[in-house]
Amino acid sequence: MSFEKNIRSECVRILGIEWVKDDPVTLYTYRCDGLTLYAALPMGVLFPGTVQELVSVVKLLHQHKISFIARGAGTGLSGGAVPQDGSVIIEMARFKEVHEVDLINRTITVGPGVINLRITEHVNADGYHYAPDPSSQKACTIGGNVAENSGGPHTLKYGVTVNHVLGLEMVLADGELVTLGANHFGLPGPDLLGLVTGSEGTFGIITKIICRLTPNPEQAVTMLGIYKSVRDACESVSSIIGHGIIPAALEMLDRIMISAVEKALKPGFPLDAEAVLIVELDGLSDGLDVEAEVVERLLKETGAITVNRARDEAERAKIWRARKEAFGAIGQISPSYYVQDGVIPRSKLPEVLDEISAIGKKHGLTVANVFHAGDGNLHPLILYDYENPQEVEKAHAIGEEILSSCIKHGGTLSGEHGIGIEKAEWMSELYSGNSLDNMQNVRAFFNPENLLNPGKIFPQPGRCAESKSGTPPQQASALNKPKMVASKSGIAV
Repeated sequence: MSFEKNIRSECVRILGIEWVKDDPVTLYTYRCDGLTLYAALPMGVLFPGTVQELVSVVKLLHQHKISFIARGAGTGLSGGAVPQDGSVIIEMARFKEVHEVDLINRTITVGPGVINLRITEHVNADGYHYAPDPSSQKACTIGGNVAENSGGPHTLKYGVTVNHVLGLEMVLADGELVTLGANHFGLPGPDLLGLVTGSEGTFGIITKIICRLTPNPEQAVTMLGIYKSVRDACESVSSIIGHGIIPAALEMLDRIMISAVEKALKPGFPLDAEAVLIVELDGLSDGLDVEAEVVERLLKETGAITVNRARDEAERAKIWRARKEAFGAIGQISPSYYVQDGVIPRSKLPEVLDEISAIGKKHGLTVANVFHAGDGNLHPLILYDYENPQEVEKAHAIGEEILSSCIKHGGTLSGEHGIGIEKAEWMSELYSGNSLDNMQNVRAFFNPENLLNPGKIFPQPGRCAESKSGTPPQQASALNKPKMVASKSGIAV
């Protein structure tokens, strides 16, 4: 499928010829997001640079009943930016302006193409930061963070994206420009802003975001607990939370991940440890050292062999670099990986991690773990060879069994990566038919003709049997099914 001549000409008239792309290289580049197991070619890629240009192209596509997808940096990990139906991709990278900084009200207004980390860099000298910090924050855009309701290590204490967005401007599927929220809390009426956050680009295309700014803490204490078993590290997590202490972050890496980050980054993690637990406390200086001593005692009581405390900012940065670049470090030990994003109750961490290990062994593949232990958001990385079709199949099957385990233990499908294509068929495992119908009725209010990012979040006719059988979807066809492919790459969140 390609642009009809008259539609392409109209897009060129609106945007300029350099901002309308449908050449083979561009189409190939935009065939998938960070979940490279699924891919499909778009009809074309548009690069609007102003709100009015965006409104005009959306109205054009709506008039001709052509589906379209807003896309940011493409770091998503659930196939949310894969172009179903040969959709047109609307790339929002040019919307990267910082519109306003209001330190009195502690807000910053930005375009959706602004990189997450740039927000903190913009205000850090003034004593503020933007709290949600996905591991891909050096690359991911704030618009995509809102679409997926992204989290990150420090959201255990501070909350995820929905807790840090006060307002937004967006274009609906028919081209109408609307605003939700404001630069303050407490607007009366239904929380449409909360509804849109996490809707995975199916309700509208965001053009402006008002973000909360968080004051930088006076002090941070970062500790590294070293363990002989993953189970002991999990017990430490429960012990800390059970004592009423909410750290800024509680992150775990298992032995396989320790080996990978040591090869790539050399943070000084012991290679003979079965797990390490990163615990960070922050806040007012008064009393923080006392709280850190309590945490250190709890870690040792629940099995930590050693607890090391970062002595200065350089050591703290080294620990956090190892955590935030852990996914990329996997390249030291495996050609590729497939990451899952299930969530479970904290109390179930030991049992589920044991099950994940057993699932990997059953299929003959290694599963590494690095995850947000404090809120039970798992990120098992299934290691496989992208040139081996049997291993690709096994990776897919392992991912499904991990999701099944999470649901069985009272968890859910995603903590921050979203549902997208990857988990859409699993939604019927969590919700009744009536509940799914009600969700889709809400989506239809914003997107009545399903032109905006179709085929995402909800089960699709003709794909249910394939999903549950463990057989990967086939080449995109009349049923608009995505293709499962092998790839060397993967992007961390």
